[in-house]
Amino acid sequence: MFVVLVWNKFPIWLVFIGTITGAMTLQLASPAALLKGYSNTGVVTVAALYPVAAGMYATGAISLLSERVIGLPKSVAMAQLKVFIPIAVASAFLYNTPLVAMMIPAVRDLTRRTGLPGSKLFMGLSYTALLGGTITLIGTGLNLIIAGLVLESVAKGELSGVRPISLFDPAWIGLPATIAGLTYMILVGSRFLKDRTDRQAGFEKRSYRSEFRIENSRLNKKTLEQVGLAHPVGFTLESVTRNGTTMKPLPSVRLEAGDLLAVSAPADVLPGLWTTIGLVPAYATTMVSQRHEHQLVEVVLSARSPAIGHRVGELPLPDSPYQLMLVGVSRNGQAPREPLADLRLEAGDAGVVEVDDAFFYENRREADFILTKRLEGFRVQRIDRAVVAIVITVGMVLVAVTGITSMLNAALLAAMAMLLSGCLTIDRLWQSVDWQTIVVLGAAVGLESAITGTGLAREAANLFAPIGGRSPMMALTVVYVGTVVLTNVITNAAAAVIMFSVAVSLSTSLGVSFFPFAMILMSGASCAFINPAGFQTNLMVQRPGGYVFSDFVKVGFPLTVIVGAVVLLLAPIVYGF
Repeated sequence: MFVVLVWNKFPIWLVFIGTITGAMTLQLASPAALLKGYSNTGVVTVAALYPVAAGMYATGAISLLSERVIGLPKSVAMAQLKVFIPIAVASAFLYNTPLVAMMIPAVRDLTRRTGLPGSKLFMGLSYTALLGGTITLIGTGLNLIIAGLVLESVAKGELSGVRPISLFDPAWIGLPATIAGLTYMILVGSRFLKDRTDRQAGFEKRSYRSEFRIENSRLNKKTLEQVGLAHPVGFTLESVTRNGTTMKPLPSVRLEAGDLLAVSAPADVLPGLWTTIGLVPAYATTMVSQRHEHQLVEVVLSARSPAIGHRVGELPLPDSPYQLMLVGVSRNGQAPREPLADLRLEAGDAGVVEVDDAFFYENRREADFILTKRLEGFRVQRIDRAVVAIVITVGMVLVAVTGITSMLNAALLAAMAMLLSGCLTIDRLWQSVDWQTIVVLGAAVGLESAITGTGLAREAANLFAPIGGRSPMMALTVVYVGTVVLTNVITNAAAAVIMFSVAVSLSTSLGVSFFPFAMILMSGASCAFINPAGFQTNLMVQRPGGYVFSDFVKVGFPLTVIVGAVVLLLAPIVYGF
């Protein structure tokens, strides 16, 4: 499996399914055990969190919050600081999986608007969430598992003189390790990553002229500099027109409701402008349905269309059955130079239009428009539901953290609440789940049964025990290395459970305190940096970041060494043997 992953010739989900098939054929574990991942609460929780994140994004809640916290940084380093630090702090107290799930679309939008390479941000998003989880006892469920194992061992008499682990006990080594990890990712780690992000592959590089009006919204009364339009990335802001007077788009121009922004943009950038909160296509018919229900389609004007020869400003024509908004026009693959209001339409002109479902019925014979393709994956955000989405998400986190219900139950309740409150439609809820990631997660959990059932994990753990029996420091190092290795091969929870018994044996035989061993277990089991399947957040960022297996190895291995050096140096000093 690892060889094929490094080869990088097949999709990761296919590699994992193939491995499960091979293990089943060789009878390394029962079919039920190999498929247990698809009934695993952690895997189902991740699936349930996707609609919650989609609801936050569809309502504009994430966009509005990220603009306040992150803004529009002009450099990769500044973007990393503004993204990584809040995530590390938040993940110390909140579950890292929903945090990463909700930040993925926010980071994607940030890269679209600033032109910064997403590959420099997505991996760090996952890694800093993992690092931040080592700061407190509640930062990750794994820490609670280890704390519970300590209490059980004390009750059984296997350990003595070990006090319960308190909320901030892990912080003494977790916080310095997080700071060291962040510093590495910003200064060194991101340099190993090439920009392989998929910038809307599949769009033709046709250029469009678009004209948008400023709504009475968050863009009102702000300068072009403040809203990130003074130095546009990937498109050209041609002019700003107010009350019939056209102005040059200088950074100091302050926008007002009703202003007309003329833009020249390639096809892959146009949908991002269309979804920008506060911008509305300037030329439109009266739409009965709400904009968040609409979609973008690319069309070509048919030679039989009655609109040919008319100016855009004269539309819609009397008795026209269509309800649509004109987002952009392209002629011979280029953006027209003249204002759209004065542009006379010709047969063969390409257009991107915002339509509702009725459009496809009215244009079913393609008499007026030849439909070339639907631009999937883009929706106008329903900002009137932003507060509702935030309340639902905060409520989900609170009921899970306080123990009122499980994270799975809280996520399912939140997903249903997003649907019932109108933050999501049924179609968008289903489409929001990244099913390829879920397939890989379920397979990774199932493979643990083959690794442990055949005795491979036990033999690996037994190899570490004799090496660490010489000194407390050596034993601590062995526990860290063993936990990291197993974490990146099987699930981190299984790695922690397996290495816990090794750590108890080593500390008992050496006659030293188990407390530093418990802290090292927490750190090592969170270092799932080398294998993308080592933790679910790695898999969640792999596709949007465009990463291959070797990217995680190149960046994750040095990070693992750095974190190990910090925690192994500090644990004996802080906690004492």
